[in-house]
Amino acid sequence: MTEPIDSTTKSIPPEWLERLLTTRQNAYAPYSRHAVAALVISQGGKCFCSCNVESAHYKSVCAEAGAISAMVSAGETGIREVWVLGPGPDHCPPCGDCRQRIHEFADEQTRIHLINDAGTVLKSYSVSELLPEAFSGP
Repeated sequence: MTEPIDSTTKSIPPEWLERLLTTRQNAYAPYSRHAVAALVISQGGKCFCSCNVESAHYKSVCAEAGAISAMVSAGETGIREVWVLGPGPDHCPPCGDCRQRIHEFADEQTRIHLINDAGTVLKSYSVSELLPEAFSGP
């Protein structure tokens, strides 16, 4: 298991970055041309990676949603970290739906990191910074 980000280095572990770069190449984004990859680290330290998958009816599956689904399918229910790699040099924040999904499985120690192709953290958020006044179910 790789340790969480060291806030003094502001970079992702190399094996996680490689996984994100490879996964982003597999994104299916013929409509938006906006390929994204996300890596979720569970509270148990397991890594789950996914890319976005678009369809003609425009109800796409976001990279974050795919990674969270893989985590839950594996029996994990807590998120320690989320890493998001967008298609360009700018940060690529999760959409509103994914912010809520992250909130469902996160706690106040969870960090969401938006990175570039070099693995540099461009922005980093807590869950409450990412989605203030989030909806909470029962």
